[in-house]
Amino acid sequence: MPKPRKAQISLDATPYYHCVSRCVRRAFLCGLDDLTGKSYEHRRGWLENKLLSLPAIFAIDIAAYAIMSNHYHVVLYVDAEQAKNWTDYEVAERWHKLFRGSLVSTKFLKHQELTEGEKITLGLQITKWRERLQDISWFMRVLNEAIAREANREDQCSGRFWEGRFKSQALLDEKALLACMAYVDLNPVRAKIARTPEHSDHTSIKKRYQTAVKTQEPNPSKNQVKELLPFTGYPNNEQKKGLPVPLTDYLALVDWTGRIVREDKCGALSNTLPPILDRLSLDQQEWLRLSQSFETSYKTFAGDSDRIKLVGQLLGYQRVRTT
Repeated sequence: MPKPRKAQISLDATPYYHCVSRCVRRAFLCGLDDLTGKSYEHRRGWLENKLLSLPAIFAIDIAAYAIMSNHYHVVLYVDAEQAKNWTDYEVAERWHKLFRGSLVSTKFLKHQELTEGEKITLGLQITKWRERLQDISWFMRVLNEAIAREANREDQCSGRFWEGRFKSQALLDEKALLACMAYVDLNPVRAKIARTPEHSDHTSIKKRYQTAVKTQEPNPSKNQVKELLPFTGYPNNEQKKGLPVPLTDYLALVDWTGRIVREDKCGALSNTLPPILDRLSLDQQEWLRLSQSFETSYKTFAGDSDRIKLVGQLLGYQRVRTT
């Protein structure tokens, strides 16, 4: 029996999570239906636009994403500290951008006077909404429901569009995080629908490439894609929030990996390896294995075996798979 989502997520262990959501049966998220000849490519834009708009509301940032024909991948960063620092007014305002809220919260946002009972009710609502706005299940729910409604409206049908549960993997260390991001960013290359990462439509890597080539200094976070979690450098960087390597190192790593994955290459490994591999203590074969088969290499938790065992104990698992 699948574990409940709360038993798979521990922000004390890691703020990073890899999520995958798939369509049911023959439902098409995007791509061309060979049976009917109908193209659903425009739905990639629906999903990408909605996905990139949600971090402005949730205390959740996007580290990587790739939108495929019948599923999509996203690597999320939960910023619990941001949610903690929101005022009650900010929480209510953000929630109302997603849902109607309540009569009490509507009065509150209009700066109307509340009774003592209404203040108590509002306090309970704000506590609940603050938790939901940093919850990846609510993030995925809002995203998937919006796309399902739009797709069902276009298909003139009703019923389930997505599988009942999205898959999530906790990324427990830097090695797992970067391998997972590369795995996500290279999905179109592995699927042979793009020749290079920078030509992979509707992916985070393409957006990062496009922005990077427009500036002479791509590493500063102010010069990176605004909708995505920035690369801020190595862990001792004074800026706390951000991915722990320079953007240029990551782009070089993904570019090198993508060239090896391409079908028209013989598979021989280049002697010129990105230096980031040394810092991750990964040899080239191990890196390629993880970046090409991340989902099968790990299950619920991804990272060093000792770290996985520790988190399993924290969450009450009797047994936990480490590889």
